[in-house]
Amino acid sequence: MTNSSAGEEAAKPAPRPARGFFRFPRQARLTRGREIRQVLRGGNRSRGPYVDVFWAPSPAGRPRLSVVVPRYGHSAASRNRVRRRVREAVRIAWLPSLVDRGLAVDMVLRARRGAFGAPRAKLWHSLQEPPRQLESPANASARS
Repeated sequence: MTNSSAGEEAAKPAPRPARGFFRFPRQARLTRGREIRQVLRGGNRSRGPYVDVFWAPSPAGRPRLSVVVPRYGHSAASRNRVRRRVREAVRIAWLPSLVDRGLAVDMVLRARRGAFGAPRAKLWHSLQEPPRQLESPANASARS
């Protein structure tokens, strides 16, 4: 029976980040089908190589995001993989930027066919910055 402090330290789990650190907060999600359709039909649009971005002023007064992945003949597993990758890139790169700039916009990101075969690094790189059109004077009404 040994009582070594080195053995006890090795057995301790690594410290965990604060609760909610890795989450996509509920208030940052655009979840209602009616609201998503309003943004798709009446919002502005920007095309990227892997994702089309639609946005409109947010009545909630804060940025909210939704990711839509059409079937395009792919399995549910591959659609979920694309959805997770897009959501993660946007959560880390776009959401803090939108909050810092004070932009209150509802955004819908719709995956294009190319997103299914895109390497993770290329998809991530294409989603590092929100569309530049968000900062144009025509969209000043989107600011809160």
